[in-house]
Amino acid sequence: MAVAKVAACRQCRREREKLFLKGQRCFSDKCVLEKKPYAPGQKSKRRTVETEYYIQLREKQKAKKYYGVLEKQFSNYYKKAVQKKGVTGEVLLQLLETRLDNAVYMMGFATSRAQSKQLISHGHILVDGKKVDIPSYQLKEGNQVSVAPGSREITPVLEARSSGSTITIPEWLEVDLDALEGKVLKIPDREEIKVPINEQIIVELYSK
Repeated sequence: MAVAKVAACRQCRREREKLFLKGQRCFSDKCVLEKKPYAPGQKSKRRTVETEYYIQLREKQKAKKYYGVLEKQFSNYYKKAVQKKGVTGEVLLQLLETRLDNAVYMMGFATSRAQSKQLISHGHILVDGKKVDIPSYQLKEGNQVSVAPGSREITPVLEARSSGSTITIPEWLEVDLDALEGKVLKIPDREEIKVPINEQIIVELYSK
């Protein structure tokens, strides 16, 4: 399982934007950006010359951090997006959005994508009734996602259920939080993917 070794709050500070990597903390006044809305490091407050390449690179880094994928994984997603029909940037986001770890988080079964990865890796999540322990598993239209019966009382799941009010379930998912079950109704359209990412800038970077 890919794990980012940089502290979650430092990642948000680096992008100067909330990436919602720490669950409930991101929705409270304890969020580090409330106190330190600038990049980490002694030189962080100096003015940075934002070239076209710099802007494109930062957008790619932000997308990687948001979905919790590493460089090689992200590059592979872009290659897949290029090979598929449709607008490359939109297809890229669709591939990232329909990862199992992202769906588990968006369904409200975990308080963060990092916790979602952990639940999946430890065998607590089922897809169509079968255990799947690969966070990057690609969901398809009609897939049923649920928390395993023996895992519904573990602490992370209980915490997620109690904080469900902060989760806005997207239109492409159908969720029963009481039963801890969800379904992929469709592959999301671009307007249904509510992420702070400009995918066209990323496509321009890879197109060079």
